[in-house]
Amino acid sequence: MFSRLEELNALREEVLRGPSEQATQAQRSKGKLTARERIDLLLDKGSFHEVESLRRHRATGFGLEAKKPYTDGVVTGWGTVDGRTVFVYAHDFRIFGGALGEAHATKIHKIMDMAIAAGAPLVSLNDGAGARIQEGVSALAGYGGIFQRNTRASGVIPQISVMLGPCAGGAAYSPALTDFVFMVRGTSQMFITGPDVVKAVTGEEISHNGLGGADVHAGTSGVAHFVHDDEETCLAEVRYLLSLLPSNNRELPPVTVPSDSPGRPTEALLRLVPEDGNRPYDMRGVIEEIVDDGDLLEVHDHWARNIICALARLDGQVVGIVANQPQVLAGVLDISASEKAARFVQLCDAFNVPIVTLLDVPGFLPGVDQEHGGIIRHGAKLLYAYCNATTPRISLVLRKAYGGAYIVMDSQSIGADLTYAWPTNEIAVMGAEGAANVIFRRQIAEADDPETVRARRVKEYRAELMHPYYAAERGLIDEVIDPSETRRILIASLSMLRTKHAELPHRKHGNPPQ
Repeated sequence: MFSRLEELNALREEVLRGPSEQATQAQRSKGKLTARERIDLLLDKGSFHEVESLRRHRATGFGLEAKKPYTDGVVTGWGTVDGRTVFVYAHDFRIFGGALGEAHATKIHKIMDMAIAAGAPLVSLNDGAGARIQEGVSALAGYGGIFQRNTRASGVIPQISVMLGPCAGGAAYSPALTDFVFMVRGTSQMFITGPDVVKAVTGEEISHNGLGGADVHAGTSGVAHFVHDDEETCLAEVRYLLSLLPSNNRELPPVTVPSDSPGRPTEALLRLVPEDGNRPYDMRGVIEEIVDDGDLLEVHDHWARNIICALARLDGQVVGIVANQPQVLAGVLDISASEKAARFVQLCDAFNVPIVTLLDVPGFLPGVDQEHGGIIRHGAKLLYAYCNATTPRISLVLRKAYGGAYIVMDSQSIGADLTYAWPTNEIAVMGAEGAANVIFRRQIAEADDPETVRARRVKEYRAELMHPYYAAERGLIDEVIDPSETRRILIASLSMLRTKHAELPHRKHGNPPQ
């Protein structure tokens, strides 16, 4: 037994040491940590339990039979984050460039199955060169198994992809199927076809980072939800995100004991938000004033910035916040904003996170590009997401809420549980100026002084149909509230809705707009 233990310990040391010191130094020279160093940063100290550390591939040909390292280029297992179980797999770029072969894929399949069965989050630390070409179609089938499990786990357990190196070709579809994607500037890239292929096919010349770097996917494509300058900060943020999510769809998000009083007045809102609906302001400041300790985690903060999606806490309870941002494009809804908010609403609903919607929206963005790009189809995604959501939903109209955008942004008519408004609200089909120009077009055109008539008609329309109590009088707003009571009222409302139970009609699945 003692000799066997010595042999086992020697194998363990070999596994932990990795392929060679040279390979480790090459990894660090690129500003990257090793797979095990990354796992140590992600999980609670000493909590990692590895699975199949002695796994080796069985492939032959192209020199593979002479090179059979332990782990086969991926470290898999489970541990804890803040004491809660989390499953993880991490590509080891030092072994076959982290490329996926049959044994490599089988290890990932196993840890994904374990995560689904245990009902615990799955974090993938991606740093691989794609499919292992020497293993041919077996490697491609391995990716198929990952995609199938990503889809099966969707909405069941949180899935987080952390891009810490290259991710090219079909491998990029796994992160796209998960709930959140993190990227690190300078070292992580994602693309289906690399710069060389792009140049050969289209003649365009572009760098790896210019084609699929972190800032590109965070600000242009919307593929990445979070972007960071270094791996340490990135993995710390992953830990924070996990603290805001339940372990699975059968649980509620973790509740903390707040230091911020639930009855704290929010009088600063009276100064933050101008009464004039045409004046911009930073909606993020409004959110910070309302939530516990001004602390929030904004999702996709570099993409579609005319809408804010964030996770925060109100009296210790996690909430998802969807809010128009008047500081960018006046807070209009466009194609990107609709897609961003729709997926966030679906995420919150899947994991029992209540949704608070803050409205200050002048409508959908007009334009040929928007119409030809399918704003009808994309806007319908947000409408579908809200209508389909059974999690507690509260909406609050701060100022403008015009036309179809008002309906789409969780109005009472599409199922919001509670709808509030400030005394500065303007809920209408369109702005008073536009409405008057349509309704009184002939009278204005035939008048001796068209501008005077237009001004009078605008004032008349605003007084009749856009006063702050018009919607409340018709039961479309539950209550008009004092802005300084916003935090207290939202917390009381969420407390009441905590036991909400709602069911959708039985069906295999819906057919959301694409």
